[in-house]
Amino acid sequence: MKWAIIGTWRMCLEGIIAATEILKHGGDAGDAVEEAVRIVEDFPLYKSVGYGGLPNENCEVELDAAFMDGDTLSFGAVGGIRDFKNPVSIARKLSHEKFNIFLVGSGAEEYAHKNGFERKNMLTERAKKTWEKRVKEIYEKNLSPYDGHDTVGIVCLDKKGHMTAATSTSGLFMKKRGRVGDSPICGSGLYVDSQIGGAAATGLGEDIMKGCLSYEAVRLMESGIDPQQAAEKAVFNFSEKLKQRSGKAGAISLVCLNNKGEWGVGTNVEFSFVVATGVSMPKVYLAHPENGKVIFEEASEEWLQEYQRKITRPV
Repeated sequence: MKWAIIGTWRMCLEGIIAATEILKHGGDAGDAVEEAVRIVEDFPLYKSVGYGGLPNENCEVELDAAFMDGDTLSFGAVGGIRDFKNPVSIARKLSHEKFNIFLVGSGAEEYAHKNGFERKNMLTERAKKTWEKRVKEIYEKNLSPYDGHDTVGIVCLDKKGHMTAATSTSGLFMKKRGRVGDSPICGSGLYVDSQIGGAAATGLGEDIMKGCLSYEAVRLMESGIDPQQAAEKAVFNFSEKLKQRSGKAGAISLVCLNNKGEWGVGTNVEFSFVVATGVSMPKVYLAHPENGKVIFEEASEEWLQEYQRKITRPV
């Protein structure tokens, strides 16, 4: 049986490298996807996920995460959780519960505490400085406060045919307290069925959740469409619908993987993603929309070096 894993944005590269070691040795897709997301959550320079994630308008880091098992369709999620490390692991624990599988705010925090998850102040000094800079810019330049909303979303297939998906994000920078986007919502931020395939989304959650795009991509794959066509059709059709109904569409990107190990990506903006399979070690790709199709190519060494310079640049 083939194995494969795909994730949103360059930031998931190190996590997918670690997951690859699990998968190629016959490990479980649940363990692989959780490990991949945890590594992204733990890295302080990734501004939209976990430790170092950018805070809300009150300078509080509120995190959302979800986990789904494609064999059982079990699902768990947390929204607006504060001061707990690795929300994806809390979401996975919730997926084993029969009731109360999606907890938010203080309820999610109480559950995490009772189940022994590690408390941690997730606001870094770097993120605080970025917040302070943004507050000043909003006042001086009369800018919109909202900027940045990149979710890590990963879909995984192991050698036994077991599929999983997970997401994690700190959400929209400068969001209102309590705001939750698409990432922890089943069918919007992620969806996976081991008999078909899975998908995960990133972009403007307020638009993505209106179309339940991850479920839509899986539905299209079930109808016999390959993952690339499914991802393109889900993103472009819904983007066009939004433009017709409200005049514009926010950033939307999808990664898809079917139960044969075939993958695809849909996006209406420039987008990076990472893929690894049994025949191809982890690679970063760049994608962009062009005439109703998505064009992608492997990221150049120059692009990768510039990415490193960008994320380590002083605030």
